[in-house]
Amino acid sequence: MAAIELFKYPISSPADTSPLQCLEDEGYSASDIIAVIGKTEGNGCVNDFSRTLSAHVWESKIPSSAVTVFSGGTEGVLCPHVTFLVRARQQTGLLACSGQTREFRPHEVGTNVQSREVARTISEMIDKAGITKESVHLVLIKCPLLTSTAIDSIRKAGQSPVTTDTYESMAFSRYASAVGIALALDEIQPDMVSAALQSPEEGAVWSSRASCSSGAELNNCHIMLLASDPRETKGRLRATSGYMKDAMDAGTLLGILNKIRQEKGEVVQVFAKAEADPSGSIRGLRHTMNTDSDIHSTRHARAAVGGLVAGLVGDSAVYISGGGEGQGPPGGGSLCVIYSCP
Repeated sequence: MAAIELFKYPISSPADTSPLQCLEDEGYSASDIIAVIGKTEGNGCVNDFSRTLSAHVWESKIPSSAVTVFSGGTEGVLCPHVTFLVRARQQTGLLACSGQTREFRPHEVGTNVQSREVARTISEMIDKAGITKESVHLVLIKCPLLTSTAIDSIRKAGQSPVTTDTYESMAFSRYASAVGIALALDEIQPDMVSAALQSPEEGAVWSSRASCSSGAELNNCHIMLLASDPRETKGRLRATSGYMKDAMDAGTLLGILNKIRQEKGEVVQVFAKAEADPSGSIRGLRHTMNTDSDIHSTRHARAAVGGLVAGLVGDSAVYISGGGEGQGPPGGGSLCVIYSCP
């Protein structure tokens, strides 16, 4: 696990790799990259090939040990951008590492197998890093989904897919990954995994430190782990994590921003999950995000939470990811703010 610097740059298209020159101007090279995390201007759904394009152009430029995590969907005010986590020359206050699970067979996506493999990989990363689970602020995962071809191959093999709906498979995969994160961080016990996956609609299992995004561009899980450095309790770079109770929860973020101001800090990046409340209402008032047949609820939620976060922070190049299953409470979402102090 390495001390990190974090740099963020807007992009002109999913194929734009010009931020690499900006990184070099900062004195770093592609070989220093631990992770490239980005928001691309696709629809964030199954056929969002902006994620695939970005992953393709970046993975050829970064070390094989590094990971890419691209989340599609920049609805509303959100700005397409990339965030680099790079190995720092000295201690900064934050640590990060990247890892990957093995590739999943199609029938394993969204199942107990995926959850336990995610948990095993994260646990190994934490043990190797020599940090405590309590010091972890964010576990960011890019996970697979099921295409029509994958579903057909499952059936031909005489097996059953977790769902036959490709869009729903994104949610199952995100939730399985989030349950794996919760297990790795000791937020749930091993005997809770199967029950959680059998009843995802109950929302009983979730982690405030999980952020999972699914896509067709990979068959395994890319994992980025961010933690505080125990040797630098007052480091220049700091992070605080929590969760939004619902899509209108400005209070939680305002509380974090107030804490940052008291420390004379400046926000560097925000990672937040957004979900249309599955109950169909927010604070007792009905919403229509789940019943819109034209626009998927994940896109509505991303636009709503993106506008809220961007407005409060004063920056539209923030990482807002739709589909919050198991990543914060139902209708809410995990929240991690990285900031710098003098």
